[in-house]
Amino acid sequence: MKVIRVANENDGGKEALKVFEAALANGARTFGLATGGTPETTYKELVASDLDFSRCTSVNLDEYVGLGPDDPQSYNYYMRTRLFDAKPFKANYLPDGLAADPDAEVARYNEVIAAHPVDLQLLGIGRNGHIGFNEPGSPVDGKVRKIKLTESTIEANARYFDNEADVPQYAYSMGIGQIMAAKQILLEAFGDKKADAIAAMVDGPVTPEVPASILQRHPNVTVIVDEAAAAKLK
Repeated sequence: MKVIRVANENDGGKEALKVFEAALANGARTFGLATGGTPETTYKELVASDLDFSRCTSVNLDEYVGLGPDDPQSYNYYMRTRLFDAKPFKANYLPDGLAADPDAEVARYNEVIAAHPVDLQLLGIGRNGHIGFNEPGSPVDGKVRKIKLTESTIEANARYFDNEADVPQYAYSMGIGQIMAAKQILLEAFGDKKADAIAAMVDGPVTPEVPASILQRHPNVTVIVDEAAAAKLK
């Protein structure tokens, strides 16, 4: 696990751009993408760059259940407005938050991931150590499933909604086993609220109670953290 320390999230985005550049140069064509506040500087750097993703495919980690692609709080909308509109990919895949049959949607997205092995997977990390929406206790070999979000995750995401009551209670998420199948993983974390999770992920034991700790067992992981997020590392 390679840990890169930066001064702030803007510098983090610049370092992440280098990882994407190298991955493309080495033949990466399928990118696993994440949402939320953490990767925004990375997407800004990608949009401002001359990188060409027109021959590439994206596979997103997750989507809220109950939100359609035109809902400003959906991850589909997030990805279009922050990356895809400016940097078109050959194909983009996300779970369908409005799917009428959740079991069928889980099966469909599992097939999508199986058909598009990820070369570079971008991740953030939750305050409780979750990756994607794989909360503590999630199976390390898990695949896509519909997940009930924990209160801490709902609270953390409430800042994007008018009211906490508006935050969806469920999401579809890629499983830990599928995340670990990526050839390369890039995880970013910024701010002091992520310090405990980063310390547990990097220095703590591998445990289901800290889902991200399983990344210690992956052969090619880069972690980009600012000084605040790195404050509790040994």
